[in-house]
Amino acid sequence: MNKLHRSVLALSLALATLSLALPAAAAGPLDEAQSLWLAGKREQALKLTEAALAQDAGNPKLRFSHASMLLELQRLDAAQAQLESLVQDYPDLPDPYNNLAVVHAAHGRYEQARQALERALLLQPDHAQALENMGDVLTRLAQQSYERALKLALGDASSLKLKLQRVTALNQGR
Repeated sequence: MNKLHRSVLALSLALATLSLALPAAAAGPLDEAQSLWLAGKREQALKLTEAALAQDAGNPKLRFSHASMLLELQRLDAAQAQLESLVQDYPDLPDPYNNLAVVHAAHGRYEQARQALERALLLQPDHAQALENMGDVLTRLAQQSYERALKLALGDASSLKLKLQRVTALNQGR
């Protein structure tokens, strides 16, 4: 998987990331899931969020935490479905867009990742992870452009080859 960063790398940050009021009914399961996650009991934490979602399916923090867990566990299709549902229901939250970009990038869909990051940054211009991820996505897109240009180049392409080498090295160095 690419080295793009999720909005949160530890679930403890995930619970503080969304700027939503946390309903009291979901605070207990989220706290418990966070403790389990941090203790390395990831499957238990995931099951706990799934059970909590059965009781409170509309809770955005719970949904985001569940999607973040799925993403961390490399269950990309399930994470994508959760994140797409979140951005549809809560289009003004930047973090689901950032994490959706991570899923797109993991599948090599860099243009879709760029679009998701643009939305996250429109909503929160100082979103550090989204800014870093945008840089990563743009270098991937640059590499693809240089590769295409090199295939089409006529004549001396030494400058283009150098650019491609540099951006490829940058992408591999992450």
